[in-house]
Amino acid sequence: MSSASWAEEEMRTANLGDERLNARVAKLLEQLGADPRNSIPTACRSWAETMAAYRFFDNEKATFETVLAPHRDATLQRMECCPVVLLAQDTTELDKWVNLGPKGVGTIKERQKHPRRLHPTVAFTPERVCLGVVAAEWWQRDEPSPRKERRGKGVDEKESRRWIDSYQSSCALQGQLPQSQVVNLADAEGDLYEWFVEYEDVAATTRAQWIVRAAQDRRVLGGAADKLWASVAATPSLGQVEVEVRARPKRPARLAQVTLRSASLTLQPPSRVGHRLPEVMINAVLACEEHPPEGVEPLEWLLLTSLPVEGLAQAVTVVEWYAVRWCIEVYFHVLKNGCQINRLQLETEERLLPCIGLYLVVTWRVLYSLMLGRSCPGLSCELVFEAREWRAAYMVAKRCMPPQTPPSLGEVVMLIASLGGYLGRKHDGPPGPKAMWTGLQRLRDFVIAFEARDALTGTCV
Repeated sequence: MSSASWAEEEMRTANLGDERLNARVAKLLEQLGADPRNSIPTACRSWAETMAAYRFFDNEKATFETVLAPHRDATLQRMECCPVVLLAQDTTELDKWVNLGPKGVGTIKERQKHPRRLHPTVAFTPERVCLGVVAAEWWQRDEPSPRKERRGKGVDEKESRRWIDSYQSSCALQGQLPQSQVVNLADAEGDLYEWFVEYEDVAATTRAQWIVRAAQDRRVLGGAADKLWASVAATPSLGQVEVEVRARPKRPARLAQVTLRSASLTLQPPSRVGHRLPEVMINAVLACEEHPPEGVEPLEWLLLTSLPVEGLAQAVTVVEWYAVRWCIEVYFHVLKNGCQINRLQLETEERLLPCIGLYLVVTWRVLYSLMLGRSCPGLSCELVFEAREWRAAYMVAKRCMPPQTPPSLGEVVMLIASLGGYLGRKHDGPPGPKAMWTGLQRLRDFVIAFEARDALTGTCV
């Protein structure tokens, strides 16, 4: 095993124009990753390291793009090993609030909102292992424009363009990964007719597939009905499948029995100012819960896709792959609550963005270690964790000396999650991201304590 830390491995291809900056970005990533919930000074542990971190964020060579570039390279290496890669994209809010009152007077109600948005594209396997971030866009939202004014704008003038940009990035990746099938996933906000047209214009050798949840009941040509929903609903049932419905406020998690129907339809192009769009053919899968529990709103998804949907197996694949899109919501949960990026106080966008870029990588590591341990528990733990990490977790959790042979990844993930409050009782499910990020944070303190003990006693476990 390489003696390099996980952060050094992840930043191996960093090219910030200075070897010292390349070394600093790896060290800073390791510091933030070991203590994601706390402030930058707490993570850096000393005044000198804290000032080095702030100088790094203030350096014009440290940008959102240069910080994420080596992580993207490492993500591509992980993707090369996967026959299917699902790229989930979505937008999250990271608004900034500014106190308008003079310093020391006024009320906290006198604040101004500065809307900010982050739109990442994150790679997952069908087993929901997070592979990393392949693209990310950041922007400050302008003043909201009237609906009538937005209707007169083309898609290139709207925020909606981000969904198509993500798909174009997916096509570029498909060209680089001919042995893998790349599929872009989007929720109802990605239901853009221009996206479907874009797919038709891409060369077959670099054409990524896509699955989008329908938001608009579009008109169809030559279908069983005039509208999209009715046309798919009129087709014969392909069969039934169970879908896991995630827990939400006032709605517990459950398994829904949904009936699947599918169709291939030609959409009537919507009107656009100044130009006419062509007709496009799409495939659709309707997943509808026909007999929901009493008092529960039935589950219904209409999924539009470029993938084949001719039989039950293909329709089930579309539904299962789209369900992986929920993982990006978990990713945002870790980014905001585990890494606390809304609390960052770096004053300017130029300082803030490289820091957010590093926390995007930290978020990947939390989910990667958690889900890889869940899907491939028999792997060696040293594929993810350093020897000093798993040894410290073993000694603290089990109260005994660690073995000479590294334990399995699944065992070490359970040990680290137990440090974060996971009880592992008989009927408990697998550990979640909160237990994982809390465990990683506590693990860092134990590693420091054991290293200090070894330095004082001259021993090494």
